[in-house]
Amino acid sequence: MIQINSLSSFGLTALLFFLAIFGRYVLFSLGFWWLFKVSMKDQFADRTVQTRPRKPGQNLREIGWSVVTSLIFTAIALGVILAYQHGYTRIYNHVSDYPLLWYPASIVLVMLIHETYYYWLHRWMHRPGVYQLVHKTHHDSLTTSPWTAFSFHPIESTLQAIVIPALTFVLPLHISAVGLILIIMTMSGAINHLNTEIYPRDFDRHWLGRWLIGATHHSLHHTQFRFNYGLYFTFWDKWMNTESPDFHRLFTQKSKNPLR
Repeated sequence: MIQINSLSSFGLTALLFFLAIFGRYVLFSLGFWWLFKVSMKDQFADRTVQTRPRKPGQNLREIGWSVVTSLIFTAIALGVILAYQHGYTRIYNHVSDYPLLWYPASIVLVMLIHETYYYWLHRWMHRPGVYQLVHKTHHDSLTTSPWTAFSFHPIESTLQAIVIPALTFVLPLHISAVGLILIIMTMSGAINHLNTEIYPRDFDRHWLGRWLIGATHHSLHHTQFRFNYGLYFTFWDKWMNTESPDFHRLFTQKSKNPLR
């Protein structure tokens, strides 16, 4: 891990982390946009689902909020580095320090904890009063784009950013596993906000696909507000009966190719 031992190295590390975080967001957003020919039109022509065209200048506003989000993520990452240098975290550098099976297990465990934290945080952010202050910025994007993935109010950015760093103080995590988790998080955020379904038809009923969130699932959250609160997985929505009743029907409409 990078060592911070002077003011100049602190500044350089901050710049590098910001470029890595914001650059990762831009790379995935542009990459998925080009690869899947993302449409900025309303995703749902179905009259039961509220839609509206994207506002003029919405892309720039989303990118602007994403710059702020990336700065907050950078500040928290720097805090973790400093804590690591003083021996406060449980981040380790040698895979052999723990049983090899722990490496993939730790990634899955962190994602499950993150999912649980986010689901209940997300429901709390939809409470009256809290929503206007914390979460409305993200929902200004009723019709989403890849740029929406990091478009948060600073309070929401902070609340979203603290859970994985907090886990580094509790769980032994290899440094590369932390990096991989952050890449998965950014990739998932881009996919979920694409406004274009990339998964094949019937994937929503596949043994794996039924547990994964995609563009149709999360777009319904932006249009219906009271359903589909998950981050990576659908299991909390299924258990708490907060999955949209329109999801499977609209997934079939928006997906293109049958699952083989």
